[in-house]
Amino acid sequence: MLDYRIYTFLKLCDTMNYHRTAEQLHMSQPAVTQHIHFLEDKYKTKLFIYDGKKLKKTTEALKLETYARAAMYNEEVFRKEMKNNEQIELRIGATKTIGEYVITEQIKQYLNKENHTLSLIIDNTEHLLHLLEQNKINFALIEGFFNKEKYNYSFYKEEDFVGVCSKDHPFANRKISLEELFKETLIVREKGSGTREIFLQILNQKNHTLESFEKTISISSFKVIKELIAAQGYVSFAYESIVKNDKNLASFHISAESYKREFNYVYLKNTKAMNYISMFQNDFHP
Repeated sequence: MLDYRIYTFLKLCDTMNYHRTAEQLHMSQPAVTQHIHFLEDKYKTKLFIYDGKKLKKTTEALKLETYARAAMYNEEVFRKEMKNNEQIELRIGATKTIGEYVITEQIKQYLNKENHTLSLIIDNTEHLLHLLEQNKINFALIEGFFNKEKYNYSFYKEEDFVGVCSKDHPFANRKISLEELFKETLIVREKGSGTREIFLQILNQKNHTLESFEKTISISSFKVIKELIAAQGYVSFAYESIVKNDKNLASFHISAESYKREFNYVYLKNTKAMNYISMFQNDFHP
């Protein structure tokens, strides 16, 4: 069992505010401070410091956070295994491209086994990593950027990142210049989305930003994005899986360049999450 003061520490890591931590844990603020001081005395190190009015984690706090989240994860796994030895449940997070267009068949095959059950959360990269740290999911399938120093990861697949337009659009199945692209109305995903971050990085490499476009629209739903692309003639950037799954869409490329990006299983360090990932992989026979 984890020391109950570790839970206070992790909540403070989340909120970075003593008052909010106390509110969320239904404790007094002095009690929160006392828990942190106890841990600092125990580990003989400072865990939090103030930079002006802003609370910051020390290097030692970051190390303890990594250990504590892994310990909390492993304890939860053990509790579930003790409670039910018959049923195997996977708690998976997936970014929208992967969850909606890539892993459907893999999920079907996993669930073909009678004692297998699953919960799937589809969201953007930023929120999935938060859920991972909160022990809400066993692992996440992520298409975007993440801190490879902070998390463990395992390669899933590689896919082309392409421009997306209507099949009747002048760009369809062409290589186009940036000057042509900037005249279009561009749809991007919401902030926190891996797809958005990848496209912004491509623009940055060419010394451009979203402001280079005549008009941009931000939408979180792929369904709405696809409908606007097909009906309004807008363009976007996404993975080729989306184009392959819709007969009304076509792909295009910037100049002669092609962009490939990794999809990865992402999980907490020092946990048994790779066992669950292996189970999900081994049951899939494409």
